[in-house]
Amino acid sequence: MNKRNRKKPVERCDEDAVYVISVAAHLVGMHPQTLRLYEREGLIEPKRTPKRCRRYSEHDLERLRDIQRLTQEFGINLAGVRMIIEMRHRLAHLEELVDEVEADRQRIETQMDDEIERIRRSLSREITLFRPGGLTKI
Repeated sequence: MNKRNRKKPVERCDEDAVYVISVAAHLVGMHPQTLRLYEREGLIEPKRTPKRCRRYSEHDLERLRDIQRLTQEFGINLAGVRMIIEMRHRLAHLEELVDEVEADRQRIETQMDDEIERIRRSLSREITLFRPGGLTKI
């Protein structure tokens, strides 16, 4: 086998990032130059091999399709797309925080219920009811 026909193994910098720029562009129906532009604009950040070749993941392809939809269907410019992506990222972060706060609230509520029950049991042994004619222990 001569050197021309020998294929080099694909160098991966991330197991999920497997598509070279030409394949990624073809899969999303864009020109490779468009992917480079989106990278320069900070809209996409493909992984890089040790030799600095771009590798795109399924997540990257979904983001590219989303950018394409925003620009073509809704007429949003790249600055607007960048803002939408940032707002989605912030929203996802806030949703995570809300989930954490809700989990904390539920944990604290359970602890409070347990403590109230413990105090109620403790006090029920010590509470005495006063009735005319004598004391009655509850």
